[in-house]
Amino acid sequence: MSMTIVVTRNVPARFRGFLASCMLELTPGVYTAPRMNKAVRERIWRVLREWWEQDPGRSIVMTWADRSQRSGQSIRILGAPPIELVEVQGIFLSKKPVSPELTYEDLL
Repeated sequence: MSMTIVVTRNVPARFRGFLASCMLELTPGVYTAPRMNKAVRERIWRVLREWWEQDPGRSIVMTWADRSQRSGQSIRILGAPPIELVEVQGIFLSKKPVSPELTYEDLL
């Protein structure tokens, strides 16, 4: 069993209600379960995938600790998250396009 995290964006209330019934909603759209086994995680993902296929204009990311991966975690994604996830030498990194107009002061 491992910590599982689900992050949703732009999902209907039924997604949120379903996830809140089996995980803790830390903040709107972010759900965690500290000790979720693989079978439960797979059932939750199956429901989310089926609902998402009926209404694909949403984004859902699920991650959990996975010792079999070089990065130590696995990630599943439905839809387009606002960032691109890339694997570099076994570590997942988030990649965002940088605007040429962006200045250092904008980051502060």
